[in-house]
Amino acid sequence: MRETLGWAARSATSALAPFRFPRREPLAKDVEIEILFCGVCHSDLHTVRGEWEGVVYPALPGHEIVGRVSRVGGEVTLFRPGDLAAVGCMVDSCRVCPECRAGLEQYCSTGHTETYNSPDAHTGAMTYGGYSKRIVVTEAFVLRLPASLAPASAAPLLCAGITTYSPLKTWGAGPGRKVGVVGLGGLGHMGVKIASAMGAEVVLFTTSPGKSDDARRLGAHDVVVSRDANAVARHAGSFDFILDTVSVPHDLDLFLEGLRLDGTLCLVGAPPTPHPSPSAGKLIAKRRRLAGSVIGGIAETREMLDFCAAHGLSADVEIIPMESIEDAYARMLRSDVRYRFVIDMSTLRESLRGPTVTL
Repeated sequence: MRETLGWAARSATSALAPFRFPRREPLAKDVEIEILFCGVCHSDLHTVRGEWEGVVYPALPGHEIVGRVSRVGGEVTLFRPGDLAAVGCMVDSCRVCPECRAGLEQYCSTGHTETYNSPDAHTGAMTYGGYSKRIVVTEAFVLRLPASLAPASAAPLLCAGITTYSPLKTWGAGPGRKVGVVGLGGLGHMGVKIASAMGAEVVLFTTSPGKSDDARRLGAHDVVVSRDANAVARHAGSFDFILDTVSVPHDLDLFLEGLRLDGTLCLVGAPPTPHPSPSAGKLIAKRRRLAGSVIGGIAETREMLDFCAAHGLSADVEIIPMESIEDAYARMLRSDVRYRFVIDMSTLRESLRGPTVTL
């Protein structure tokens, strides 16, 4: 085991602070990565604040990781020291169930191992994420970063990028299809970029009129302020697919009414409390579907990175030092970021002394 420095929350009410903990030494098929940048996801905040069930403290979040390979195990064939590499929301799965064999590790029937706050079969403890100096991950769950992608702005692709790419691909966003994106935050801004690059007609729904110009810059063809009933009505019954990225409870009927026959509303935002129940009549009337989606498998994540590289897509980011994480969380709750915070992990100084935790 090798001592590593990170920042963690020790309870649902405590601020993140320096935290020393052991990472395993690389096993035969492991890749050790010195982390350069880590994106800040709303899931990080939900976790450290105990807003989701099953949080085990200390909780050390971060699942949008880009770094440089420092060591590899003896059986690793795809990476060598010095390579740029990336890690997303999961670091292992059973690999033998039908879902895993189909390349859908995110739906592993026994439960994939998440990058943080997940039981770790190697250590017997919980996994710790990317708000740290280094991470050790089995080669099968490490991704190569295309050379044309800048590491800092590519980091959010490992969650925000794949979380939006996967459902847009699954439900056929492309030429001749009309796609709505609800919310212009970390997920939503990538949804607009990716849907536009796929060739779809893209309409953004937002509660913030001030985001209209930005939405068009990112690729939206139209912007609807969702509190404007007349603006919403103009698009009624016209969408093939609507991607809802908002992570607070809200009225889903508003968007169900926007779907045409056989249209799909897909939820990717995960609010800490349930949405109001949608009307069954809205679904029945046009054979509409209400669906959900979570990240993507490893092969699909590779595909997404290649797609973004080919189309010159990356996240709009604000780079912050590790010490600013609590301020970033507060700003994120106010929607005061355009559109993803990314931590520069070089600011995580070895001189910051924290208590050592022994697993």
